Amino acid sequence: MSHDMKKDIAEEPLAHRPYTTSFYAVLLLLVAPLWAAVPLAWLFVIYTLRTGKLYTVSWTYTALFVLALCEVFFSVYHYHLARRVAGPTPVGSGSLRELQIQFTRILKAGLASLPDDGFDEETTDAPRPGSPAEHIFQLDPHDPRAVDFRSTLRNWFGGAPWSAIDVHHVRQWLYWSMFNANMPPLDTLSPAHRGALDETLDLLQKRAGVVLPERVADPSPAVKPILLTVDKVNICWRPFMFYAALWVVNRTLRYHLTRKHNATYTSHDGLEYIIRIPSAWNPETGPRPLVFLHGLGLGLLQYSMQLNYLLGHFTDRPLLFLIQPSISQDIFHPRFLTPLSRRETSSRLARLLESLGWADSDVECKGTAEASEISRALMDDERQRRAGVTMMSHSNGSYTHAWILKDHPSIVTRSCFVDPVTFCSWEGDVCYNFLYRQPKNGLELLMYYFVGSELGVANLLQRHFDWSSNSLFYEEIPHARDPARTLYVLGGKDSIVNAARVKKYLTSHGIRKGLIFDPAGMHGQAMIIGGPSHTKMMQWIRAR
Repeated sequence: MSHDMKKDIAEEPLAHRPYTTSFYAVLLLLVAPLWAAVPLAWLFVIYTLRTGKLYTVSWTYTALFVLALCEVFFSVYHYHLARRVAGPTPVGSGSLRELQIQFTRILKAGLASLPDDGFDEETTDAPRPGSPAEHIFQLDPHDPRAVDFRSTLRNWFGGAPWSAIDVHHVRQWLYWSMFNANMPPLDTLSPAHRGALDETLDLLQKRAGVVLPERVADPSPAVKPILLTVDKVNICWRPFMFYAALWVVNRTLRYHLTRKHNATYTSHDGLEYIIRIPSAWNPETGPRPLVFLHGLGLGLLQYSMQLNYLLGHFTDRPLLFLIQPSISQDIFHPRFLTPLSRRETSSRLARLLESLGWADSDVECKGTAEASEISRALMDDERQRRAGVTMMSHSNGSYTHAWILKDHPSIVTRSCFVDPVTFCSWEGDVCYNFLYRQPKNGLELLMYYFVGSELGVANLLQRHFDWSSNSLFYEEIPHARDPARTLYVLGGKDSIVNAARVKKYLTSHGIRKGLIFDPAGMHGQAMIIGGPSHTKMMQWIRAR
């Protein structure tokens, strides 16, 4: 290997990560007991039925048998649902033109010569400076922009060295990205699909600074592109009692939260939410309502402390907490495996906020980049300040936040992104870290087993994921550089989000004062009440 190749970070192997003590502690104390509950229940039921002890033992034994029988029946039901999820994705490929625009935007990201702590000085006065104005051209292989692009693109190939990736691997990945399906033989593609694939591949090679090799032999079996919505769904079973206990806890928390803070649990057009509107609040002169979008996990159990804090400390304004059962392990909910799409969610939420009198989205975006720019150009900023909401999202909630900004930007007065997964998601870090990386420590194992491999979450991420809708670019954020209107909160030790990359992307576009970056912060740590990042967030929300 040449001296130059040794310097190429795209050729560096992934760092070896040994299993830690915390991994084994979580495995033995939490994961293994829950995982073993189902096979143990089967063994107990079979043993009892074969020996006939059910009719000769105490009521305690009988109660245990009934519980085990529930686990057996539920495991069959869970298996049926898992088989259903394992089928083809119900999400279509979308508009080819829009996908090409998105790919072009991805390839332009990082192409402009923007300093890490600034932006393109020639476009300082422009509302959207930076990469979108650039042209994709052939880069030199040693151009830092090309090297950086090759290095990050490896995430979609399991971190394989760039020299092991050939044109077939990239075509497979591009075809999935564009058409949400496995790539058929090239000679069977329609002219439109083949033309779009070849054009995008040509632009990608220019951006990468190299021409990918066409191998005569079969592609390297060690390299497999990540095809999120067509790859095998990773689902780990969990017992009926886990889901039942979570259902009881979340309903109990919902009852106590609404009663304590005079809030209401209700629904509108298929959206479920907790809402509290102070009787003294004036929609003309009062502070703007706060809408909170939660992330993946355990629903209210995970966010009850945060919601309790918001309801208790922001009594001067309305608050709406959107409940999302498909990412809250609410397996008994009728829409558990049928999450609302981008269009359904954004349009319904916009109508809900309008019906409450909190927002006015007279100018609506139709979902394209051009329409977004027209919408924002026509938007009356003063009207939006008077009729709009403060939207706060955490982790996976930033996808819904992105949908609203793309489709109905006029209803959001201020935006707060906490541990956002929507930025730089095209680089593959979030996808690889959360779903494909082998857990090696306790926190990673907790996230993988209790969240990432749960049936509803796996269904959402691996069968209903739409990367083009979920990716939010700087130029799509209204008032992105105004620290009073937009806040970004990142943790330097986030094990899901590559916070350093997101920070670099944001700061290169001029975002400085509106960025809270905790070098020691982990994913979710900013939501811990009393922490430095949380305190700053609450001060920012109260400032207006």
